[in-house]
Amino acid sequence: MNATPRPLHERIRLIGTPVGRMVRVVDFGDEIDPLQREQLHAYGLSAAHAVKVLQQHPLTVLLCEHVELAIEHEVARHVWVEPA
Repeated sequence: MNATPRPLHERIRLIGTPVGRMVRVVDFGDEIDPLQREQLHAYGLSAAHAVKVLQQHPLTVLLCEHVELAIEHEVARHVWVEPA
């Protein structure tokens, strides 16, 4: 039996991440504008920093270091994360 090896951590969309979970950004979808991508990096949303999901409704709210960052669902659905 040849089983396909599963990745150690599977990536999920930020919008689907449970509240309370610590995650790291794996990738930004092409749907996110490059300028907006730079802004998200400037706020700490990058692979270098773990962030905590504080809420998912009405917006996705993250704790990035000591700053809460609210992200619209149209953006959060194109951010891919994995457990930190």
